[in-house]
Amino acid sequence: MKKGLLALSPLVVFMVFYLVTSLVAGDFYKVPITVAFMTASVYAVVISDGMPLKKRINAYSRGAATEQMMLMLWIFVLAGAFAHTAKMMGAIDATVNMTLSLLPPQMLLAGLFLAACFISLSIGTSVGTIVALTPIAAGVAEQTGASVPLMTAVVVGGSFFGDNLSFISDTTIIATQTQGCRLSDKFRVNSFIVVPAALLILIAYIVMGTGIHAPQDVPAVEAVKVLPYLVVLVCAVFGMNVLGVLTLGIIFTGVIGLWLGAYDVFGWMQAMGDGIKGMGELIIITMMAGGLLELIKQRGGIDYIIRLLTAHVHSKRGAELSIAALVSLVNVCTANNTVAIITVGGIAKQIGDRFGLDNRKCASILDTFSCFTQGLIPYGAQMLMAAGLAAINPISILPYLYYPFAIGVAALLAILLRYPRRYS
Repeated sequence: MKKGLLALSPLVVFMVFYLVTSLVAGDFYKVPITVAFMTASVYAVVISDGMPLKKRINAYSRGAATEQMMLMLWIFVLAGAFAHTAKMMGAIDATVNMTLSLLPPQMLLAGLFLAACFISLSIGTSVGTIVALTPIAAGVAEQTGASVPLMTAVVVGGSFFGDNLSFISDTTIIATQTQGCRLSDKFRVNSFIVVPAALLILIAYIVMGTGIHAPQDVPAVEAVKVLPYLVVLVCAVFGMNVLGVLTLGIIFTGVIGLWLGAYDVFGWMQAMGDGIKGMGELIIITMMAGGLLELIKQRGGIDYIIRLLTAHVHSKRGAELSIAALVSLVNVCTANNTVAIITVGGIAKQIGDRFGLDNRKCASILDTFSCFTQGLIPYGAQMLMAAGLAAINPISILPYLYYPFAIGVAALLAILLRYPRRYS
């Protein structure tokens, strides 16, 4: 037990250091999250005894540069370049003006939420949805005087709707593969659980939107400046690789910007460079988190959690709760819902078979609780990406993340109340 707790202690050091110092300072903006990760990383390397220092550092570096981690970093680089070149070209202002002109003021929150739900369901990725819509949401907030963290949270929440339900979402594919069920069956069960939650949140946004006052004089919409976002969204909907989508978006934005005289060739390059530099902290955080979690995994921290939670399971309800707790806790440790499902999917299948659980509901529990957890951790890729694009602290988004919290409650009630009945 002591060995398992020691293995998990770097994560505790990170959380305590960041939260305590921020609370002492009275401001989460005063404590760089990079310093918290650096402190926890140094601690993790120091306590990883049993092998030379060089091997510990090599293990940390492997975790920071895995294939999946590097793919995420390339997405961050291209997303930063696309977002900033689009902003410098005037795409955000044009899209905001179009949004304000098309939607009545009281529908701005609900409209953004619906857009995020639809896009994420179509493209199967929360990150891609956040990249496309967060700059627009931040721009709408500035134009209307609404809260930027609130508007950003609306997009983040809606992005997890599709991440949880889409047929092409990696979490959906892995959850169904590990549990041995069809995508369509899992979608059906999942819909019974999360769609009511989505409808409730939509109604809440309609009510909350009544207090938003849109500007009276909306500038004329320059539709051509909106095209880069439309190109990115359409290509993503048709299944184009996210790296290809962002690259095409950068090229398209550059061509329009040069044509309209928003910048010259060197100005375009400067805008791309500034956008990439703006993602620097996010890239560093992601790499340090990967290295930290690799050392935790090597020392048996993840295995310890799994053994601990499956030691006292005696009923179907308890089995489903253990699966939910497993994927949630591993998600907290890995900050990646896909990795969390991969990690516990096989064990969840064993638990399900032992207690006679419906594999379709098991897949739904895995996916929903992983999205619930991923949507609420401030150091997850989605939150960090949204915060970076909106130029705010990820902690400031947390109080407004109604949808991730709602699906967590809905999924917990589905377990406790044995709902949907035919799958329980």
